[in-house]
Amino acid sequence: MRKQYDVAVIGGGPAGYVAAIKAAQLGGRAAVFEKSVLGGTCLNRGCIPTKCYLKTAELMEEIADCAQRGIVLDAHPSVDLPKAVAHKNSVVKKLTDGVAGLLRSHKIDVYYGEAALATENTLTCGGETYGFDSVLLCGGSKPGVIPIPGAESKNVLDSDALLDLEALPRRLAIIGGGVIGCEMAAAFHGFGSQVTVIEAMDRLVPPMDEEISAQLKKSLEKKGIRVLTFQKVSAIQDQGTGSTVLCQDGTRVEADKILICVGRAADLDCLGALKDRIRLERGKVSVDEQMRTSIPNIYAPGDINGKHMLAHAAFKMGEAAACAAMGRPEACDLRYVPSCIYTSPEAAGVGLSEKAAREQYGREGILVGRYFFQSNGRALASGRGEGFVKVVVEKRYQELLGVHILGGDAAEMIAEAAALLHAEVPADEIADMIHAHPTYSEAFMEACAAALGRCIHLPAGQP
Repeated sequence: MRKQYDVAVIGGGPAGYVAAIKAAQLGGRAAVFEKSVLGGTCLNRGCIPTKCYLKTAELMEEIADCAQRGIVLDAHPSVDLPKAVAHKNSVVKKLTDGVAGLLRSHKIDVYYGEAALATENTLTCGGETYGFDSVLLCGGSKPGVIPIPGAESKNVLDSDALLDLEALPRRLAIIGGGVIGCEMAAAFHGFGSQVTVIEAMDRLVPPMDEEISAQLKKSLEKKGIRVLTFQKVSAIQDQGTGSTVLCQDGTRVEADKILICVGRAADLDCLGALKDRIRLERGKVSVDEQMRTSIPNIYAPGDINGKHMLAHAAFKMGEAAACAAMGRPEACDLRYVPSCIYTSPEAAGVGLSEKAAREQYGREGILVGRYFFQSNGRALASGRGEGFVKVVVEKRYQELLGVHILGGDAAEMIAEAAALLHAEVPADEIADMIHAHPTYSEAFMEACAAALGRCIHLPAGQP
C-alpha cells in the first residue's frame, strides 16, 4: 500500500522545509522529497557559503586597516583557500544538519531522490508512488544560461565550482553584475585575485535604486575591482592555461578562471506528467496570493514562481502555501521584501526606488532625504564612513515609500525600514523616534528628517 500524506513537498529548500514544518504544526501529515541536500541553493551553494567568504574578505580589509588604529602586524596576511573552503563547508553542514533535525522533531518523513508529479494526487520518487491531498512544488531555481561560444571551456565555472576552488585564480572574470557577481567579486578580490566584472546592462544590480547602484560601482572600483558596464560578451577563447573574454565592442579581458552568473531560472522538473497542465508565465509557475497554481490542490512557493527569488521571501511563501493547503489560508504580503548585497560596504533596499516612486506619484509628488555615514559617529569610529541612507517619501501625507542603504551593516539596518513600511508609519513619526546614539540606525532617522527639511545634523541648506 502506497503511503498517503496530507501535504507532500517536493524540494527541501527554504520554501519546502518551512512549508512542511508549518503543515505539521497545523496537524498535517507531511513529507519532504529532496533530490540532493536539505536547505536548497541558499544554504548549500548560495547565501551561506558566500557570506562565509565575504566575512573572510572583510577581515582581510580590517587587517589592512590596523596600522592607522595603532595595531602593528609583522607578517603580511594571506588567505589559505583550502582552509576557507573547509570552514565554509563546516558552517553549511551545521545548518543542513539543523534543518534535518527540525524535520525529525516534527515527525516529517524525508525521502531522497528525484520526485515529480504523476497525477493530481500522486508523485513518484525512487521508483515508488506516494499519494497526497495537496502538494507543494518547491523545486527552486537553477543557474541561468546564455549562449556564449566557448562557454564550455574548462576555465568557465558556475558559482558551485568557484566556491569549491582550492587554488586562488590570479585573474578572475565575472560575467554578470547582479548580486551574485558583485558578492563574488568582493570576496575573491579580498582573497587577492585580480577581478573584472562584465555587465551587459548600463549599471550593476539593475533592480536596486539607481543611486545605490552607482555608488556600489564606485565602491568596488575604489577597492581595485575593474567594472565594465554596457558590455555584451560575444565569445570566450582559451589561451593556454587561461582564457580571454571577448566583448562585442572589441574589449578583451584576460582571465585564469571565468564565472558566469546571469540570473536564475525556475527549475520545473518537478512538474513531471503535469508539465502541460500547470499554467506558466514566462517560464515560471503562475500562482495566486496563497501560492495556488492553476490546479487547486497544487501549490508552488519559492523561486519556482519567480515572484521574489530570495530565501526570506521563500520562507514566507512556503508558510502561506502550507496554511492554504491545510485549510487555514493566511495573507502573504510580499510588498516589502528587502533585498541585500553583502559586499563591503553592504547595500540593501526595500520598497520603491526613487525612479519607481516618481513614475507612480509624479516628479513633484515625492520627497527624497539622504544622510551620509561620514556624518555618523558610530560609522566613523568603526572605519565605515562610506555610504548613505536614502529615503523616498510621498509628499502630501509623508508616507514612507522606500528605503535604500549603502554602508556598514546595511543588511541589518533594512529590517527596521521594512517593519516600519509594513506598519505604514509615516516619515515624520520616524524622524521623531529616539534612536540610540551612537548607532548606524540613527542615519535612517536623520534621512527621514532630511526629507522633511528638518535634519539637525546636516548643514543649513544641504538637501
